[in-house]
Amino acid sequence: MGMGHVPQEPIRPEGTNFQFQRRERRGTPARRLDRSRQGLTSHNQSFGAWGEDRVAEWYRARGYEIVERNWRCRQGEIDIIASRDLVIVICEVKTRATADFGSPALAVDANKQQRLRRLAAHWLGEHPNNRVSVRFDVAAVIGPKEEVSLEVIEAAF
Repeated sequence: MGMGHVPQEPIRPEGTNFQFQRRERRGTPARRLDRSRQGLTSHNQSFGAWGEDRVAEWYRARGYEIVERNWRCRQGEIDIIASRDLVIVICEVKTRATADFGSPALAVDANKQQRLRRLAAHWLGEHPNNRVSVRFDVAAVIGPKEEVSLEVIEAAF
């Protein structure tokens, strides 16, 4: 019933230091290298940053000022914070190479929306302004760098 195989006999530890999992005893490194600390970025990170650049250009072309990009705190990150008139826009950017698995905007589920709301409240706490309204957008960037499909869903949630 979905629980997997449970052996009848007790599990016996092996080796000299049997607290470790099998792959750790095989010689697998204990920690992976953190590429972000070394100044190296993975393909996914650079592709995501490229998508964020396209979305930032989209907002600028429509008269928005980019207030912050990749704002981070302990709870997470906001990709783009833009403003125009009395509206603050919190934008989550999703970039994918293809649309094989549907729109990237579908990746912004209820948990991600709740996290973005908490992050927006935290950002607004650090940057108080009583005369603004907040809007949450989702931007979906699809395609290779030569052929880009950009969709910004304004007031997505």
